[in-house]
Amino acid sequence: MQDFDWSFPYRSQKMPLLAANAVSTSQPLAAQAGLQMLREGGNAIDAAIATAITLTVVEPVMNGIGGDLFAQVWHEGKLYGLNASGRAPARWTPDHFAGRSAMPKVGWDTVTVPGQVAGWRALSERFGKLPFAQLFAPAIAYAAEGFLVSPQIARQWAAQVPVLVEQPGFKETFLVDGRAPRAGERWRCPDQARTLAEIAATGGRSFYEGPLAERIVDHARKTGGVLAAQDLAQHQVAWVEPIAQAFRGHLLHELPPNGQGIAALIALGIVERFDVEAMGLDSPDFYHLAIEAMKLAFADLHAHVADPAHMQVAPAALLDPQYLAARAATIRMDRSSVPMAGVPKPGGTVYLAAADAQGSMVSFIQSNYRGFGSGVVVPGTGIALHNRGESFSLQAGHPNCVAPGKQPMHTIIPGFVTRSGQPLMAFGVMGGSMQAQGHLQMLMRLAAFRQNPQAMSDAPRFRVENGPVVNVEAHLPGAVAQELRARGHDVQVAPSDSLEFGSAQLIHRVDGGYLAASDSRRDGQAVGF
Repeated sequence: MQDFDWSFPYRSQKMPLLAANAVSTSQPLAAQAGLQMLREGGNAIDAAIATAITLTVVEPVMNGIGGDLFAQVWHEGKLYGLNASGRAPARWTPDHFAGRSAMPKVGWDTVTVPGQVAGWRALSERFGKLPFAQLFAPAIAYAAEGFLVSPQIARQWAAQVPVLVEQPGFKETFLVDGRAPRAGERWRCPDQARTLAEIAATGGRSFYEGPLAERIVDHARKTGGVLAAQDLAQHQVAWVEPIAQAFRGHLLHELPPNGQGIAALIALGIVERFDVEAMGLDSPDFYHLAIEAMKLAFADLHAHVADPAHMQVAPAALLDPQYLAARAATIRMDRSSVPMAGVPKPGGTVYLAAADAQGSMVSFIQSNYRGFGSGVVVPGTGIALHNRGESFSLQAGHPNCVAPGKQPMHTIIPGFVTRSGQPLMAFGVMGGSMQAQGHLQMLMRLAAFRQNPQAMSDAPRFRVENGPVVNVEAHLPGAVAQELRARGHDVQVAPSDSLEFGSAQLIHRVDGGYLAASDSRRDGQAVGF
């Protein structure tokens, strides 16, 4: 292993890929796995699944075999939505969490049923051309034979060890000599190779009602979890109709709740009512408007969005034009605000995109939520279980309050854009709450200013949460930050190597093919032919 200084003090710049077939994601080895499927006669859906499976091996710090997924697929003239997120165990009653003021962040009491494996199979059955088992070959090879860990992944791996090292099964599977692998070190995980081979051979059934399910449940029984065999066996994916919001002749499509995609649509619907073009690209007004719209959208998200069966406000009410106009009217361009949720009429993560020469496009995202997830790893399997249950509320009466068999509000969202009824762009921005606001920022740049996807990805981003702080990237012009502070924003400039602003991957249709952009904030790469 080379004894390099693995710091990167200079901002890198990437050029986009132009090709008839393309895959873009956060880890080059995974992107190449998807490209391999295209060369073997598969379509964009096959490429997306193979990329996703490989990501569980080569980027375990952001996703794993025990996570959830969502996807939007354009295929043969129609856009489809897939929700492959799991539900709370049957024993997750409010009494189970009695004495807590908030959901835990790690451990068994954050583990909902992992829906991802069923999602892989559902996508393959409905749209794929290649045999399901063929899609696993690159991932199995990397797990068995190993791969060289990149500096970014090594950094994220080491950062998570202190939090997760005592969780059952973690250190035995994901540490070497008690530490995370170093940059440039070869990492192997034969347990993952065997598990992926079993999933491939059984079409995923083993994970939910076979030997793998038995091992998951047995580990829970022995180490304090309540996830049961019936919880796994009852899991089903859901094909859903995407929801959309118009902006400057473009339609941004998101999956409906239980995801946060509706927050991007609310914010975009607010911004639509302003003369964004007159403000100027990257101006203080440009950022101020986007920040204020996003704060309003998040207030609504956290107040109203949950498992759709438990929402007290219909998604359509949150996107009603009159409601959005009323929300827009509360924005002052000369100062920041403290947003409150509106009252409508009653009613961890990896992203990838793939597109093929036949016109199919896939926007695909999967996650263990926070990095490795719960920290719980099933012995002998390499299955790191997600901590998506952390997203539940413990506030009695809240639509997102934890309950048996309920889906938590989800952060991971795949974005898709159409124009004039035709597919235009599959894209995503990783990173918890960064995703919805990343979608807003990308659409403003694309539809109002016609920026190319690589420039959209490279541009400085902001991130807001529930409080008054507005985090901005280090390359945001100082004059813009100063003006935002003058308007009352608590602007905090992040370190130049911060990973808090996500990583964007975008594939945009052009004449004769696609333009694919990848993000330099992570190890992103676009490949194609």
